[in-house]
Amino acid sequence: MTLPVPDPTDSTSGLPPRGSDPLWFQRAVFYEVLVRGFADSNADGIGDLRGMLDKLDYLQWLGVDCLWLPPFFASPLRDGGYDVSDYTAVLPEFGDIDDFRALLQAAHARGIRVIIDFVMNHTSDQHPWFQASRSDPEGPYGDFYVWADDDTGYADARIIFVDTESSNWTFDPVRKQYFWHRFFSHQPDLNFENPKVQEAIIDALRFWLDLGIDGFRLDAVPYLFEEEGTNGENLPRTHEFLKHVRKVVDADYPDRVLLCEANQWPADVVEYFGENGDECQMAFHFPVMPRLFMAARREQRFPISEIMAQTPPIPDNCQWGIFLRNHDELTLEMVTDEERDYMWAEYAKDPRMKANIGIRRRLAPLLENDLNTLELFNALLLSLPGSPVLYYGDEIGMGDNIWLGDRDGVRTPMQWTPDRNGGFSTADPQRMYLPLNQDPVYGYQTTNVEAQLRNSNSMLQWIRRMIAVRKEHPTFGRGTYEEIGSRNPTVLSFVREFGDDVVLCVNNLSRFPQPVELDLRRFEGYTPIELTGRVEFPQIGVLPYMLTLAGHGFYWFELAKPAEPVEEPAAEPESATSPVADALLAAGLVSEAEQIPGGSDTRTGDDVPPSTGGPR
Repeated sequence: MTLPVPDPTDSTSGLPPRGSDPLWFQRAVFYEVLVRGFADSNADGIGDLRGMLDKLDYLQWLGVDCLWLPPFFASPLRDGGYDVSDYTAVLPEFGDIDDFRALLQAAHARGIRVIIDFVMNHTSDQHPWFQASRSDPEGPYGDFYVWADDDTGYADARIIFVDTESSNWTFDPVRKQYFWHRFFSHQPDLNFENPKVQEAIIDALRFWLDLGIDGFRLDAVPYLFEEEGTNGENLPRTHEFLKHVRKVVDADYPDRVLLCEANQWPADVVEYFGENGDECQMAFHFPVMPRLFMAARREQRFPISEIMAQTPPIPDNCQWGIFLRNHDELTLEMVTDEERDYMWAEYAKDPRMKANIGIRRRLAPLLENDLNTLELFNALLLSLPGSPVLYYGDEIGMGDNIWLGDRDGVRTPMQWTPDRNGGFSTADPQRMYLPLNQDPVYGYQTTNVEAQLRNSNSMLQWIRRMIAVRKEHPTFGRGTYEEIGSRNPTVLSFVREFGDDVVLCVNNLSRFPQPVELDLRRFEGYTPIELTGRVEFPQIGVLPYMLTLAGHGFYWFELAKPAEPVEEPAAEPESATSPVADALLAAGLVSEAEQIPGGSDTRTGDDVPPSTGGPR
């Protein structure tokens, strides 16, 4: 497979000096990719850091600004790497620290930043800290976790993984006590009441920051502290600790970003930005995601309009992170029970598609592989307020395999070519960490990067063009958001403004063609210019602006200001007399007093000079 090679003389290559671009994340396009699932460099059937390095040219060509890597730390892998057994070591099957350093340097050379997941709330029960805590309660790590003699404490805290856990407490037969966990029972929560735990976590953050990474996605941070009589989420001490982390990062590591993963309502999440943006610079906007799918299936804009109206303003130096699925799951925590049942009925008709209280499916199968709907969803992702996060493989419409266990069905290898193992690995197919998708619609023989690179109308080529258009308009990253209402409930319209950069986005959530009339009077005289083809539409006037959209169609318009009127140079004053009168005056045949304004002469009879001839 031949990938387009970026121009090495391109002025966008490389990153600006540290400290010179603190708001880079506001205009960035993020790309999440599992190290295990992207590319295998040593033919062992498992993706690794060196394999990812070899694919950086592809990501640069696509237009990715920041690579987000889920956990690749040492781990027993009982929870996809989120069960960390060593915060400062790379899982050997992915490579080592030198491999990560090489990947980081190569990414930076291409102008791509790198952030990594950091699981702050808990560790694996195989972590040396936990093993020491359970075997030596009086030792230096004895108080690193939350222990109790019974399982009655913190009764108001909800159980998050209701499909696998019946309690947030688990009895440890070694220490003869219960330990606290908000997630799986093999993931004990750290005790942030202990200052030594806080110091150990900050030391681990410094380890990766010293290597040169550009930030962290802080996993599960709402649950760092516990308190009786509360639900154990979003407690004041959690915010105090995160503010401390931010101060450490800002003081010693400029231009690094902290991205908060808090699956909460917007009114709660904004607290993680802190006062005047002194906590996390970014936070995920979880409730938007399910409402996009809800709005498209109901063919009404109201689910999106309502959640956007409920979204509070955020500090100028902060940003939302938005996605079409949280990693590999359509999370349904931030919906009502009735809405969750509706979503399951519409998008998870087979029980194997469900995961906890979400849906474990990829984007293309969720949307029935309809190209128009896929384009509409990605257009919304790239135009709604926030920095978009793409999940690997979605740019080519990869499918899933619901017959694999847990979430493995949406973590299958990237499909690069129609060749052996989809170009992911040269290993024997039976050695692959997961089998590649081979069904007739989504199989690697049909859906792969190589085929879509050759097709100018492919999903991949379209995504690249839309990312390029987005980068030309800073309003998508930093602009205000104002919804433009209409009588047609199937059409969602909004304006993004950042200085003189004004963009109108019109989205048809119906599968049928729709008309819409928009009240754009405040833009009277502006000319809408469609962004992908630079086609000018009729100028906006005082009357409602009429548009028609194809089924699941959309428009992005630049609203161009009317040209300033050009001042005409001052005209020379007209002569008060005619050329003939001027000639008579010069010949001395008349006096100035005898001249009539406008050059006419009212004298008659003998007083009138001859009409022809010169002086006598």
